[in-house]
Amino acid sequence: ATVPTGGLALLLGVLLWAPWRALHGAPLTELSGDQDFQLFLQRNLEFTRKIHGDVAALQRVVCDIFQLCKEDELLLVRQELDIAQAPLGQCHKRTFQAETCFSQIRAGLHIYHGSLAAIQDLLPGHAGLVETLQLDMANLSSNIQQQMEDLGLATVTYPTENQDPLPAFSSRFHHQVGGFFILANFQQFLETAYRALRHLANL
Repeated sequence: ATVPTGGLALLLGVLLWAPWRALHGAPLTELSGDQDFQLFLQRNLEFTRKIHGDVAALQRVVCDIFQLCKEDELLLVRQELDIAQAPLGQCHKRTFQAETCFSQIRAGLHIYHGSLAAIQDLLPGHAGLVETLQLDMANLSSNIQQQMEDLGLATVTYPTENQDPLPAFSSRFHHQVGGFFILANFQQFLETAYRALRHLANL
């Protein structure tokens, strides 16, 4: 069975994570000396690193409990689940634009915030870590929205409560593998977001 239309596959979009490419000619060089903008970048680089560490900790729990540890061993099951990566294409194109990159980061955080409910169902003994992670994600998204507003960039406000349906896994095993790939995709998403913020900090 596959995840139904309207489920996680649709929510996570169809653009798989692509390898990072060097950014050239990015705009906003006039902000490179802006102390408030640099402070925002440095604080949220650390915040992104913390979130990545918590996601990695949950991934280790999935490995320890369910013996699901290696992505290449699960690729056939992944095809059945059709779980894709939330897009961050605007954060690693040569035509990098801060507005669209920030918007994609916030959209991805919103998607993963909802999909972590599947992790909470899978790992009830680690609900506290999942809830802390969701709170940190909401705060990071809020920080980015505030910075976008300060820069006069267009923002989208997402509902505070996620209304998206959870994916319908056909078996407990598919739920476990789905959880593995949600976390794996989220780690790659955070790595790309981190590199985008670091690039802006180094302009």
